[in-house]
Amino acid sequence: MARSTEWPHDVGILAVELIFPHLYVDQSDLEVYDGVSQGKYTVGLGQSKMGFCTDRDDINSLCLTVVTRLMERNSIAHASVGRLEVGTETIVDKSKSVKSVLMQIFEEHGNFSIEGIDTTNACYGGTAALFNAVSWIESSAWDGRLAIVVAADIALYAKGNARPTGGAGAVAMLVGPDAPLVIERGLRSTYMRHVYDFYKPNLESEYPVVDGKLSIQCYLSALDNCYQMYCDKAGKVMQEKNQFQWDVNCFDSILFHSPYCKLVQKSLARLVLIDFVRAQRFGHNESFIGLEKFANVKLEDTYFDKDIEKEFLVFSKECFKNKTEPSLFLANQIGNMYTPSLYGGLVSLLLKKPGNLLAGTRIGLFSYGSGLASSFFSIKVSDDSSVGSKLDVLVRSVLNVQEQLDLRLKVSPEDFSKILEDREKNHHVAPYTPSAQVDNFFPGSWYLKYVDDKYRRYYDRVPLS
Repeated sequence: MARSTEWPHDVGILAVELIFPHLYVDQSDLEVYDGVSQGKYTVGLGQSKMGFCTDRDDINSLCLTVVTRLMERNSIAHASVGRLEVGTETIVDKSKSVKSVLMQIFEEHGNFSIEGIDTTNACYGGTAALFNAVSWIESSAWDGRLAIVVAADIALYAKGNARPTGGAGAVAMLVGPDAPLVIERGLRSTYMRHVYDFYKPNLESEYPVVDGKLSIQCYLSALDNCYQMYCDKAGKVMQEKNQFQWDVNCFDSILFHSPYCKLVQKSLARLVLIDFVRAQRFGHNESFIGLEKFANVKLEDTYFDKDIEKEFLVFSKECFKNKTEPSLFLANQIGNMYTPSLYGGLVSLLLKKPGNLLAGTRIGLFSYGSGLASSFFSIKVSDDSSVGSKLDVLVRSVLNVQEQLDLRLKVSPEDFSKILEDREKNHHVAPYTPSAQVDNFFPGSWYLKYVDDKYRRYYDRVPLS
């Protein structure tokens, strides 16, 4: 592709593909199996189903599948891709990147000139990869070609309270200029710290070490800081248009990284709490009738304040229903996909809202990765939703996700536990030939064929039909 002589306009997401495992366990069945109270997972966490992987799936096979499908379903020429980045925390090799494995898709078409490698920091890696791709296109290094960003993970936990918050999946996004989903320039905030809230120090295990209470506090603290910094930045920009306050009403949709759905609902309520606190400073209290008793509250004192949480959950109920709930569809059905989680929310929004209602809207997005790294940024949706427009094509392209969900196979909690036990036992074993059947894999899926005695991994693909 010839290099453009003009600065690229409206850089963002041109196409998106999402995949997930063909197996799932029902969370209500898991409640019975685990001997916990009814509703602990389904109501307390807000989860319905959880996708999980057999020993035929690994991070490479997930990424091979989602990139291949993105290329095929959107008729993307292999030579038109100049950057490919992977965001993941699911590591099978401490040196060789997943991106290098994905190069086999392009090598057979003669394209060896593709920049980018892997980015890792818990659930934030996909966002970092997206920012890198956008920056490349907006830089002097851009050669006029497109970028692909992959966010993929397998979220597994040891037996116990955290296991129901697992999941798995992969998202691939085609990034370029003149996009229907534009990453807004200059409207981004980032908050990072050194903290041990969730980490994976044992390289021989897929399971993390989690400090649950600290992890929630870190997530909410990062949200507080990112959102306030974004609002301050946006407010300065919008002052030129005589708008002096930025709040949740300036977004048509607000998406969050979703460890579990209930935390997202609480996070939206927290944004309203932040708006309330900011309103005291601006002197705009008329929108918060009935909340005057919290006028002197300090955000850092409220992370586990149940009274404030309950009040603002009720106060923000309609806001959540309109701006955030549509984005939780896939999180509810699949579970926490880690790096793809936020972008699964974006796909959910495209599934649940028709193009004519999305056109011209602004989407706020909060990305969080433990350890910690976080950002709040925004997407402006194209005004054109007419038949055949880029937005129309993008929205129609994700409709197959529901069909894939309907094709999944339900597994009993007993079989689910057995599959995870086998996966744990054989993790990083070499040589190794997986035992799970591939008969029920989705058409076109890649899978792990075997690992040889030198730990080299070999893959095959299920026929498309």
